[in-house]
Amino acid sequence: MGCIQSIRCKPKSFRDSIIVLEVNTSIDPNPTSIDESSSVVLRYRTPHFRANARVLVPPVAGKETWTIGWIQACNHMEFYNTYGNKGMSSWELPDLRDGKIQAISDSDGVNYPWYGNTTETCTVVGPTKKDSKFTVSMNDNFYPSVTWGVPVSDSNVPQLSGIRRDQSFTTWLVAINQATSETLVLQTIRWRMRLHIRVDPERPLGRRAALDEPVAQEQPRVLGRNEPIASNAMVKPNANDAQVLMWRPKSGDPVVVIPPKY
Repeated sequence: MGCIQSIRCKPKSFRDSIIVLEVNTSIDPNPTSIDESSSVVLRYRTPHFRANARVLVPPVAGKETWTIGWIQACNHMEFYNTYGNKGMSSWELPDLRDGKIQAISDSDGVNYPWYGNTTETCTVVGPTKKDSKFTVSMNDNFYPSVTWGVPVSDSNVPQLSGIRRDQSFTTWLVAINQATSETLVLQTIRWRMRLHIRVDPERPLGRRAALDEPVAQEQPRVLGRNEPIASNAMVKPNANDAQVLMWRPKSGDPVVVIPPKY
């Protein structure tokens, strides 16, 4: 029998009552665009990864505050810029590269552990008398600059001959109790961005670079079974602060060009 107007009826916990009504995720179909307008750097802009979720929170009986939103971590990063027979520069996450950690936070660097705090999160402050229904959304893409010349050289003679990038991410829809830090994983998404740009530095500016496969990215996957959040996804440093730009010559020792920010 159902429990009708009984004072002995225990209300459902937040964990049992929050409902994810809908989750949508995709990577835009447009190919990566290449910008050769600068004589100093090549710029490229990848398509956007997007995720949005509609969430329903029934009335919250107690004085609880919950934030619901997106947390993202980078699981793998290869980012190589080749300069003919001179060597290559590479953006690296040393602890991830060396297997010391399995993932690193991709937070905005301010609102840990959240990816951001505008459209990316929503906070429900109890007690509430009505359902709370809202949408949380996020997007991500790459828009870097790569020097035409060898980054450890004073010369800007164009020698860039190729760019390769392969990064993987896990993105979680999460609810966190602000008082107790109780954390509920509501949805898990896995996605990957790959890139290969061929460059002929002998050609005139504006006609040097061409996008190789893949022109279209594989679409993200919403996992049927949620994955736990990696501990490093919840804390500093984030990927932007931890990354290092290395110069790895064909002969000689590697050189740190840009050290980590933390």
